[in-house]
Order: sequence, then structure tokens, then C-alpha cells
Amino acid sequence: MTEIRNVAIIAHVDHGKTTLVDKIIYAAQANDAKRTQDNNELILDSNDLERERGITILSKNVSVNYKGTKINIIDTPGHADFGGEVERVLSMADGVILLVDAFEGAMPQTRFVLSKALGLGLKPIVVVNKVDKENCRPDEVHEEVFDLMFNLEATEDQLDFPTLYGSSKNGWMSHDWKNETDNLEPLLDTILETIPAPEQNEGVLRMKITSLDFSSFTGRIAIGRIHQGSIAVGQSLGLTKKDDTVKRVRIKELHVFEGLGKRSVDKVECGDICAVTGIDNFEIGDTITDFDNPEPLDRVGVDEPTMNMLFTINNSPFFGKEGKFVTSRHLRDRLMKEIEKNLALRVETTDSEDKFLVYGRGVLHLSVLIETMRREGYELQVGQPQVIYKDIEGQKHEPIEHLVIDVPEDVSGKAIELVTKRKGELTIMEPKGDVQHLEFNIPARGLIGLRNQVLTATAGEAVMTHRFNGYEPYKGDIPERLNGSLVSMETGPGTSYSIDKLQDRGIFFVAPGDELYVGQVIGEHSRSNDLAVNIQKGKQLTNMRKSGTDASMKIAPPKKFSLEEALEYINKDEYVEVTPLSVRMRKIDFRA
Repeated sequence: MTEIRNVAIIAHVDHGKTTLVDKIIYAAQANDAKRTQDNNELILDSNDLERERGITILSKNVSVNYKGTKINIIDTPGHADFGGEVERVLSMADGVILLVDAFEGAMPQTRFVLSKALGLGLKPIVVVNKVDKENCRPDEVHEEVFDLMFNLEATEDQLDFPTLYGSSKNGWMSHDWKNETDNLEPLLDTILETIPAPEQNEGVLRMKITSLDFSSFTGRIAIGRIHQGSIAVGQSLGLTKKDDTVKRVRIKELHVFEGLGKRSVDKVECGDICAVTGIDNFEIGDTITDFDNPEPLDRVGVDEPTMNMLFTINNSPFFGKEGKFVTSRHLRDRLMKEIEKNLALRVETTDSEDKFLVYGRGVLHLSVLIETMRREGYELQVGQPQVIYKDIEGQKHEPIEHLVIDVPEDVSGKAIELVTKRKGELTIMEPKGDVQHLEFNIPARGLIGLRNQVLTATAGEAVMTHRFNGYEPYKGDIPERLNGSLVSMETGPGTSYSIDKLQDRGIFFVAPGDELYVGQVIGEHSRSNDLAVNIQKGKQLTNMRKSGTDASMKIAPPKKFSLEEALEYINKDEYVEVTPLSVRMRKIDFRA
């Protein structure tokens, strides 16, 4: 039986978690088969969306062998929107590596993931990363992390944490940031010394399913950690469900994690993380245990969602042109499949067969689901994001977010003005290097559409992050989008002649030649009301000469929206139509 260490890596988004895991894999020579890959490629961010956005969305497991000890490493997402992923996988770990940027210090999501880890009693190792950056302040950041842990009511043992400094990108770690080394051994040695080995609990098997995988050959695969006893191939066991019923199951195959892949084994001992094949109809949170003498573990507790959106089938004039899955049955099956593994997501049916209310952690959480679905060939329409209100002691309460903005000093006033207009309260304002550090408490509905406005006002230099803080009494009305929409009143391609004549009416989102339909939102009106326009009209061709020439036509380039920007932009009477090739906005009920 080899020694085992189970460690999760937690951090604020973009502080270098996945890069560090990659370097540990290289350092332990675990990926000889993948040596041909470019060293700069993030091995673990394997999902297309993760690579494009440069963020981790799904947690992943790898393992390395170092000095005869097997280290299971769990890479976790940094966005609070994917907190459901973090919450369910932390129960597999005995300790955490908290990664903090040497310049930015402890950020909102750092606090969020750290509070979850400390609450589970996990032992932390602090790594101050990116000490090779300009303006870095490693010693101050170390103090910040200590204060943060103290405020989160860490135990004395947790406060006695080792700290390492280094650069994940350059592959080195050291106990003193002024002494640069050439390897990660100080970190790996610290993991062996600090993180406790899993307890060897004898008795009835107890294994909680905290993650799942899928194989087209063997079906769904349950992944979890063995908390008590051992498991063997061919065993007949029980699966305890949410309603306390026990179902008989038989283990067909067992795999343990080795490097980037898995290795088939006949038996797995207590403390290790393994993948089990042969179990049907399991859910995350179920426990694999003895059928006759079941001992279920506590289910995974996940924070409640704070936002919902209406998902419905695409019924626009262009439906079915680009997607494979367009019916309400396809939509229902896909959403039900998603909630099996996406713990922070909820789906509710409505009184209409083709409309579903989907609850999530924020616009990013829900937009990643929509983006994944459109890439799989689905067509759907989505309504405006709505926050979830609660009635507490007869008073209406709403979700409040803690918002942090780092912005150049000369434009900080614009950022403060925009946030306070949306009922944000400024709590901290201090210089940090050459930027102004601002912290606010703001209603979650005030964040919808705020990012675009702040980036526009600060010439794209603001860095914004936020996390859920709690429910507080309703703050009153927040001004919504001031400008109305320009709506197409005809079907067919737009002409440059018409767009040129209508440019003084507002900003267009479409270019000449784009196929349009009646009711499609094609621009933003310069006034507060909606305006139906005809941009399909061409120039009348006669043999009379005109004094004006087409050469004098100057059309401004159309304003393009990403999926999140479109979701934050629409009004209550509008839908975002999402297909594999297009993102359009349209009026729900439009009569020309």
C-alpha cells in the first residue's frame, strides 16, 4: 500500500492554478506520452470553452508519484459562478493549496473558496504565485492571507500554515521569494510534510460519489473517494439514494488515477480516489456502501442559486435552419441531463410544455450552459436574467454581491458613479500600486449589464470580480436600459442604402447583406421608445441621374454582442435566440 495525499488547488480566477498543476505533472515526469505537446498548453483545460475563455469550468483529477507517495491533485474552478463544482470536490481532499497572486493579493473568489475549505477542516498550504511580476508585494500578500484566514475563523492548526513563493509559469517554488530555485520540489516536499495522509478507517465500505465521467463504451462512471473500508471488482454492494432507499449494484470495473489517465485495478483501499464502472442511475451525493448494512455519508450541500432565466424552444421565422435539436423534448432531455452533474443548477417546468425556468449562480454560469448547448447543435431562446427574491419575516429581500473593481486612478470616478447609480455602496477605496482598488456591496440585479458600461467608461482598463454575499432588504428600483430598440419590420437582407439613411436613428447591430426577419432587434434607438424600421428597401433604379453618389456612403461598423453581453442587454419583452451559428435578439410579441 503506497502512501497517499489528496490535495485540492483553490484560487481566485486567473491566479495560475491550472498552470501550476501542469508544471507539477511535468516535474513528476507523469506525462511522458504527452511530451510532444507544447509546454505552454494547459493540459487540464481540455474543454473547448475553457481554452477559449482561459478559465477552468469543470474540476478535474490527476495524480503524480513523488518519492514513493501518490499525490492525487484536484484542479478546481475559480469563478464563484462555478462554486457548485468546488463544493462537491473539496470533500475528496485532506488539504488544499491556496494560490494567491503576488500583486493582486486575496480577491473575492479567494475568500469564497477558502471559506469552504476551512469549513471542512482542511489543512492549507499558501503559495504566493507570480513573484516575478512587476510591482509584486509578496510579504504584504502573505499578511493579507493570514488576516483573511483569521477573519474566516480558521483554527490554530490551520493558521499555522506553510507559505511558499514562486512562479508557476517558470516552474519554480521556494520558501523565500528572493531565492529563486529551478524546480517545484520545495512545494512537493511541503505537501508530503503538511497534508495529512488519509485515515485508514476499517469497517463497512463508504464511498461518496462526488463527480462523474462518461464513456461511450461503458456508460456513466462514478468518481469519488473511499472514506471507509475497501472496494473490489465483482463485489455486490448497495447504493443509497436521496430518499434513503438502497439499490443493489455490482462493481464491473475499477480505475485509479495515474498521471493524466486512469489505470485498471482489482481493488482500491481506503483513502484513495477511484472511478467505478457498472452502476446505473446514480446521482452525485449518493453513497456506495454495503447493501445489508448500509452506512450512508452526508450528501453534498451546495449554496442556493441566485438567478433564473426562462429557456424555451426557438420559434422564430429562422428556426431549424442551423440546429439539429429544436423540439421541446430535446430541450427538456438536455436540461435534465445537465442537472445530474451540475449541482448548482436547478430546472423547473412551467405551465407550458416548451418553457423551463433554469436557476443558476449568475449570468456566466448560465451562459456557459447555453454556449455548450449551442455547440452541441441545440436551438433555443432565452429570456432576460431575473434575480431570485426571498420573503424573510414578511419583508422582501434580494441577493447582494460583493463587487471589487481595480481601475486606473483617473477614471475611478466614472466607475464609482456607474455602480452607485445601481444602488451600490462603496465600502473600501484605496490605492494598490498604480491602480485604485474599489469595493462595493451591490444588488445582484445591479450587476446585469454593468460590466459593459464600466469597461466602456474606463476604456477597457477596469478589472471586475464579484461573489455572492447574502440576502438583504430590497434596495428599491434600479434604472434599466434607457434606449429603446430598432426592430426590423420586413424579412430579407438589409441594404447599405437603407442603413445609411437610418444611421442618425441609432446604432445598428447588423451589417448590409445580413438575413433578417420581422421582429428582430437590429439596433439601439437613440431615444427611449422602440422604433420599427425597414432596412430592406433598396435604391430605386431609374435612368434619371441623381446629384448624390453612392461613393459618399459611410456606414459605421455594426456593434457585435457576445452571448453574455446579449443576455445582459435585452429588455423584459425580448428574447435572445441562440443557434449553433448565430446569436440574435428579437421581440417576444411583435406586430409590424
